[in-house]
Amino acid sequence: MSHEIVEKNVGLMAVLILVVVSFGGLAEIVPLFFMSETTEPVEGLKPYSALQLEGRDIYVREGCYTCHSQMIRPFRAETERYGHYSVAGEFVYDHPFQWGSKRTGPDLARVGGRYSDEWHRVHLINPRDVVPESNMPGFPWLEKNLVDHEVTPKKLKVMQTLGVPYTDDEIEGAAAAVEGKTEMEALIAYLQVLGTAIQQR
Repeated sequence: MSHEIVEKNVGLMAVLILVVVSFGGLAEIVPLFFMSETTEPVEGLKPYSALQLEGRDIYVREGCYTCHSQMIRPFRAETERYGHYSVAGEFVYDHPFQWGSKRTGPDLARVGGRYSDEWHRVHLINPRDVVPESNMPGFPWLEKNLVDHEVTPKKLKVMQTLGVPYTDDEIEGAAAAVEGKTEMEALIAYLQVLGTAIQQR
């Protein structure tokens, strides 16, 4: 009888569905906040340098995440191609993290150190110079644009507020660390550090 009442009352059914889904979601999400694997950095993980952090912001600004994921799933086909599967502890300093699922281009979670800085520079200017079948657009303006060094300390300060362990000295020296650097140099610095906290297998 009570089952029929719920089925005939759309508003009541919607409320009950919302309650059930909310409890189910909480049961799955809340424990993650208390697991060290999801809240503590993996051994060897360091916060991005000032230049790498600027490169990450350029990566986001240029929409690189719309074609490249940074999440290797724990499947043989993926680990053989890209390397060790992604773990949450690698991304505790990322706000927000760049996992994603879209792969028009390859996953970049372990791209750090796989190619030289010069390879990345040529690839970012005109991808077809190194990967003839690539449909990635070029980003030649990155080689001309300079990083705005005046805002870099503010970015590190915000990250410090979010829990990234930057020291006051690092924040104070951030402007000098990126002054005169191009956006190309910053983006390459970011790409070269991706996935390096976990050794390749």
